[in-house]
Amino acid sequence: MSTCSTHVLDAARGRPASGVFVTLSDADGNQIGAATTDVGGRARFDPDLGPGVYELTFATGQWFEEQDRETWYPVVTLPFTVVEGETHYHVALLLSPFAYTTYRGS
Repeated sequence: MSTCSTHVLDAARGRPASGVFVTLSDADGNQIGAATTDVGGRARFDPDLGPGVYELTFATGQWFEEQDRETWYPVVTLPFTVVEGETHYHVALLLSPFAYTTYRGS
């Protein structure tokens, strides 16, 4: 089984994105976890993940709105594949109002 965490960075301001609501869903679209990024922009999910496809969905529109900032992305959804034998997945999101990028962190 595997675990999952995320780290969201506000690339436009060069600091962690604190307060972003994130959900974790399985391949059937069932929400199996939810968290809000902490002061360091990090969130961890409790469920043990078996092999398969999962999605992290970031409420980016809500987050930008709370800061009175405009954005083009109301949500960012990042699917990823869990394989047998991997113990942890860290999905990083670099976020700005009109662009984002992601990578598998460690």
